[in-house]
Amino acid sequence: MRNKKHFVLSAVVTLLPLLAGIFLWGELPDKIATHFNFAGEADGWSSKAFAVFALPLMIFALHLVCVFALRLDPRSANVSDKILGLVFWICPATSVFACGTVYLYAMGTAVNISYFGTLFASLLFVILGNYLPKCRQNYTVGIKLPWTLADEENWDRTHRFAGWLWIAAGLLLVVLQLTGMMRTWSFLAVVLAMVLLPTVYSAVFYLKKKGS
Repeated sequence: MRNKKHFVLSAVVTLLPLLAGIFLWGELPDKIATHFNFAGEADGWSSKAFAVFALPLMIFALHLVCVFALRLDPRSANVSDKILGLVFWICPATSVFACGTVYLYAMGTAVNISYFGTLFASLLFVILGNYLPKCRQNYTVGIKLPWTLADEENWDRTHRFAGWLWIAAGLLLVVLQLTGMMRTWSFLAVVLAMVLLPTVYSAVFYLKKKGS
């Protein structure tokens, strides 16, 4: 496997919240809030065992799926070390952030998980947008549409367009959150645009090229 040490380190970081939960076991309540609405209010609770063991293990399982799917990709040679590093560290960062904030909230720290969760997601969009134009054709990472997979030029142009779009969308969401203007509908609308606009762009490019 490429970057085996990188994989081992990222796997360890993904599971760090599990070890932290065991260490903090005596300080955590029997019921822990694990789901929050957009206003930051807890609206779903789980057992302590689920929060400490199941949450990080589920993220770890997703981490394994992402890494090994990329390894089995027939076009994995097209995936640069930078893109590979991004794949390696999305789940570890999510695990540390999500589980860490859940633990803090459970122990009485006044932390608005939805607020910081939205900021985390928005900054992740900016980072992903920066990497999208560098992503070469493959079957695992990127905007995998029939037109992008069939035509390398379509793939490259769609990913350049999506890269700028995702950076702009992520920064817009950061501004909305920091200024207190964020609403559920505005977040969903921006995310929907991030998905639909590159799809439409790719389809239109395909039709124009086909008709030329």
